[in-house]
Amino acid sequence: MKKLWLLVSLAAVLFLAACSLDSPTTSTESGSGSEGETEGTQTIGFSVSTLNNPFFVTLTDGAEAKAEELGAEITVVDAQDDAAKQASDVEDLIQQGVDFILINPVDSAAVAAAVESANAAGIPVITLDRSAEGGEVVAHVASDNTAGGQMAGEYLVSLVGEGAQVAELEGVPGSSAARERGEGFNSVATDQLDVVAKQTANFNRAEGLSVMENILQSNPDIKGVFAHNDEMALGALEAIEAAGKDIVVVGFDATDDAVASVEEGRLAGTIAQQPAMIGEIGVETAMQVLAGEEVESSIPVELELIGQE
Repeated sequence: MKKLWLLVSLAAVLFLAACSLDSPTTSTESGSGSEGETEGTQTIGFSVSTLNNPFFVTLTDGAEAKAEELGAEITVVDAQDDAAKQASDVEDLIQQGVDFILINPVDSAAVAAAVESANAAGIPVITLDRSAEGGEVVAHVASDNTAGGQMAGEYLVSLVGEGAQVAELEGVPGSSAARERGEGFNSVATDQLDVVAKQTANFNRAEGLSVMENILQSNPDIKGVFAHNDEMALGALEAIEAAGKDIVVVGFDATDDAVASVEEGRLAGTIAQQPAMIGEIGVETAMQVLAGEEVESSIPVELELIGQE
């Protein structure tokens, strides 16, 4: 009986010893694999000006899809068209230690400090759609807004005729998109149209409506409108239709709502950007930089006029 007890005790000791040797080895191998995958994943922070605009939603979708395709992690933060919030968002991304930052500026001048903060932290930056007026940016990916504004101006002249009274709804003051689209439009309008009203509606549809209502009251002979984006154009169109006026409106961005309005014969036309492609190219370029490749400092994305047939 004593021998049997000794055999049982010895078997128990050997079993426990085997367990104590196996467990740490399995845990270590699993942990090493997981850490290796995390360390090999590039992380991208993306500060977008607003997700309350279909154009930037599409741009963000493009960036997220490309990040997934290339195996990168992307964190998107919405500045809600607030330059101060965007600066705070970028600081948060820096504190998170992301490898790369993409910025779609709310305000090209105000964003410079955020870009400089990223520079100081050694994090490379690419701007999308709107440029930064300070700090060091590896590349700027955007449509040729000046060429697009010029295209819109020429199209409006073809619809209303030379010398006609028109209005211009401007985007957020200080943004490169508003400045460049206005510059392109006025390169045509100065000599061929009579711009009797020019006012900002901050790229916002509701403001486009209210601003257009005021313009119509003081300028009853307007024949055409160029809005720096589709949201303002659709707001202006709503005001014009409510007033029972026959005025052609040209927008910019070719959002789904705007293209549908063109197809319905309401909006005269829109300049088509490719926001998804801007986001895709932004992420693709960021990954090239992180891989040590040289990239162009300015990367243009093609535009197209969408008008009524």
